[in-house]
Amino acid sequence: MNDMLLIVIALIIGAFVGYLSNRFILKGRIERSAEEAGRLIADATRQAETLRKEALIEAKDQTFAIKQEADLEIKERRRELSAMESRLTQREENLDRRIESLDKKEHQLSSLQGQITKKEKDVDELIEAHSERLQSIAGITRDEAKTQLFNQIESEVKQDAAAMIREAEALAREEADKKARNIVGVAIQRVAADHSAESTVSVVHIPSDDMKGRIIGREGRNIRAFEQMTGINLIIDDTPEAVVLSSFDPVRREIGRVTLESLIADGRIHPARIEELFNKAELQVNQIIQEAGEQAAFDATIHGLHGELIRTIGRLKFRTSYGQNVLKHSLEVAHLAGVMAAELGVDVELAKRAGLLHDIGKAIDHDVEGPHAVIGADLARRMNEPKSVLHCIEAHHGDVEPTTVEAVLVQAADAISAARPGARRETLESYIKRLEKLEAVAQSHPGVEKSYAMQAGREIRVMVKPDKISDSDSVVLARDIAKQIEAELEYPGQIKVIVIRERRVVEYAK
Repeated sequence: MNDMLLIVIALIIGAFVGYLSNRFILKGRIERSAEEAGRLIADATRQAETLRKEALIEAKDQTFAIKQEADLEIKERRRELSAMESRLTQREENLDRRIESLDKKEHQLSSLQGQITKKEKDVDELIEAHSERLQSIAGITRDEAKTQLFNQIESEVKQDAAAMIREAEALAREEADKKARNIVGVAIQRVAADHSAESTVSVVHIPSDDMKGRIIGREGRNIRAFEQMTGINLIIDDTPEAVVLSSFDPVRREIGRVTLESLIADGRIHPARIEELFNKAELQVNQIIQEAGEQAAFDATIHGLHGELIRTIGRLKFRTSYGQNVLKHSLEVAHLAGVMAAELGVDVELAKRAGLLHDIGKAIDHDVEGPHAVIGADLARRMNEPKSVLHCIEAHHGDVEPTTVEAVLVQAADAISAARPGARRETLESYIKRLEKLEAVAQSHPGVEKSYAMQAGREIRVMVKPDKISDSDSVVLARDIAKQIEAELEYPGQIKVIVIRERRVVEYAK
């Protein structure tokens, strides 16, 4: 018990002693911290004062520098103003001197003007006196003299103007002919087309003459069924191993040809088989027509054509004119018109479109009355073709007067295509008759001595009697012959009329 009490007392004493020692230690630390804080505050105060002094010095230095710079700029501006003032003063002095000089010149001009006025008055008086003297000498008045002079000048001017006009017209015709020949030559050169085109086949070969009897059939029932079905005439004569198909409709003739060849190849010829193969041939030919129309539009690079127009163009594959295939002719006209339009800088697309469609009326002219140009224009009008295309179609044979450059180009391209050597064929008899009629037309005019058709009828040379036909009459005669040829003859392309007047004087030295 006593030991516990001693321990407790010892603990209390130890705690008290520790408290006192900690207090003394803490008090010492606080005093040291206070001293340290005082030193830091003193140092900060000194540094702040130093910085303030340095900033004040720097601000003074900057203020001084700015003031010096401002003083320099003010001095520079003053020098510039002084120089400007000096220049202005100099200019003012120059202006004063110029004004003084102008005043002197104005005074001189006023004096000269008075002198000139006086001299003009003197000259007018002299002219008037001279004019009166001339009138008295010539015996005519001034107005009469003016009239005579003006009449003489007018006559000379008219003569000079007429000479200039003739020269300009000759030069213009020469240049126009040269340009036209160049354009046509380029167009023909660039369009590569066959000169001669195949004609529609109207003869069907058979393996033997025995086949003719099978085609006719018992009591002619097969040939009657064939003609009734196809709408064409089947001619079976003594021609060996051949029968002839006759029809004005080239498409019907083609369908009949395909039907007959299919019957010959099949060998079974009777009315039912004829009807069956006719239906197949009709579908086949219609397909060929559609493909031919589409291919033609593609070759001519023409888009947007109505389907009915494309089918009608395809029908031209089986249509010929003077032995020339009309579809190939239309394509050639489209290319020629397009090339010439490009050379002239006009609408190439319009020229090609009208060139391809210009003869479309020939595909249906067996069914519709009227010229093929009018028929084709009506068909294109129903298919909503532009008016410019319709005009080209109507005007390509002169049914209407061409009013656009493209219409003239289509007309020219049509003539060029038809006039190609070998493009169109005709029988010898009709050829000779055409040449004879051409010569007869020229020979029918009074004063004509001889006439010769040349260049396959493309040119007619007329020799006239020089004692009856003068040079001026030759011009009129050539025009009259050309007009009569246009009115009375039918011919492809154009015919050149040349009137030749020649006087020969022969004398013999003896």
